[in-house]
Amino acid sequence: MASCRLALLLLLLGGMSAPSSPPAGLLGRVFEYIDLHQDEFVQTLREWVAIESDSIQPVPRLREELFTMMSLAAEELRRLGASVDVVDSGSQKLPDGQTLPIPPVILAELGNDPKKATVCFYGHLDVQPARQEDGWLTDPYTLTEVDGKLYGRGATDNKGPVLAWINADLPVNLKFIMEGMEEAGSLALEELVRREKNRFFSSVDYIVISDNLWLSQRKPALIYGMRGNSYFMVEVKCRDQDFHSGTFGGILNEPMADLVALLGGLVDASGHILVPGIYDHVAPLTAEEKKMYEAVDLDLEEYRNSSQVKTFLFDTKEEILMHLWRYPSLSIHGIEGAFDEPGAKTVIPGRVTGKFSIRLVPHMNTSVVEKQVERHLQYIFSKRNSSNQMSVSMALGLLPWTANITDNQFLAAKKAIKTVFGTEPDMIQDGSTIPIARIFQDIIQKSVLMLPLGAVDDGEHAQNEKINRWNYIEGSKLFAAFFLEVAQLHSNDRNSPA
Repeated sequence: MASCRLALLLLLLGGMSAPSSPPAGLLGRVFEYIDLHQDEFVQTLREWVAIESDSIQPVPRLREELFTMMSLAAEELRRLGASVDVVDSGSQKLPDGQTLPIPPVILAELGNDPKKATVCFYGHLDVQPARQEDGWLTDPYTLTEVDGKLYGRGATDNKGPVLAWINADLPVNLKFIMEGMEEAGSLALEELVRREKNRFFSSVDYIVISDNLWLSQRKPALIYGMRGNSYFMVEVKCRDQDFHSGTFGGILNEPMADLVALLGGLVDASGHILVPGIYDHVAPLTAEEKKMYEAVDLDLEEYRNSSQVKTFLFDTKEEILMHLWRYPSLSIHGIEGAFDEPGAKTVIPGRVTGKFSIRLVPHMNTSVVEKQVERHLQYIFSKRNSSNQMSVSMALGLLPWTANITDNQFLAAKKAIKTVFGTEPDMIQDGSTIPIARIFQDIIQKSVLMLPLGAVDDGEHAQNEKINRWNYIEGSKLFAAFFLEVAQLHSNDRNSPA
């Protein structure tokens, strides 16, 4: 397979210059190649999904899996003829004092013609934890196809999209940056980007990320904005040991009761954040912005069904989109130190830690939000007159990202989507956070494009995550068409009078 793909790559890379119009015949042959070899592409995804590259749980076995995953990806790129640099990322010191190695970052380059545009693709190969007993219908690390749906952890986030880029063929120079710690906060990546700004990234014209989902099951989308994220830990401690509830229940301030009160004072039943001042820096809604929400093609009934949610907090499409994209939200994620196994254990936890995060929108400042949250929790805790100790810390502070939708690569992506899918894309934002987008934009100062290929019901981070075979294969075609459109725009820019 690799030799056939390399021959086609050489045809596209060396056998053509940027044309005056996209060559339908050549693009058709690329599409035909992708269709004929789709089972091989699915098999490669199956091999990648089989690796338990979980970056969230800091244990040696899973770190070994991450290193295996990065090695496999590097070898795949080398088979395509890319020059590959596997960059050491150092080590991570854990709260318990032990140290674990951070998986390396892959920097790869395919083609270096100075007359051609250079597109840099970012992807990550780590995944969220997954266990079949948590509600998966199949083994999460065995890619299983049911009715055209490819189920497996990492299928849509982000191994499938990464492979779709590798499956595509290109008339541009292509660079890859792949990491294995995105789900854990992209440890050491910002430092590497700064270090490589004037070397690896010096020739980059455009940066593309495919780590998002569409807003529907069949209509493609382009993403021009994402929220940031401030992730908090609030700990309540009486002592390090747990208590017997029959011996101590009723005679002390229980840490869990304090913590539940603290978490319960963060957000109300309507989703409104109760932290004073949290909305002060949110930009007012303009008429022009409102029109953009009205133009988005969102079927609320389909969205509810695909999300398996009976009722949302808001009734209209516009309200839902605004609260997903342009307003902050607060989510409570879990409690560490509490008894959460099956059975009835009569224990009072001696120390518990609550975890929650606030999704940030433009103009919000992470340091300001940190002070507001700490002040609010201190106020709630003081009202309880508890003898326990309470501490608050912000584990992550990630800023939101917004793109310029008039940039060349957005125009190229729109044309490519029209070519492959026969429709104009939804222009949407994403309520989640991809830290590298803002890092690229601030440090390298190049246009960043979010070009998703997963459907709204793919279930990233959830049980039964999947990617549709149709999205995976048509996504490979989309990236090939995108490369041709970028080559065309780049050629036009080079030939236009100064």
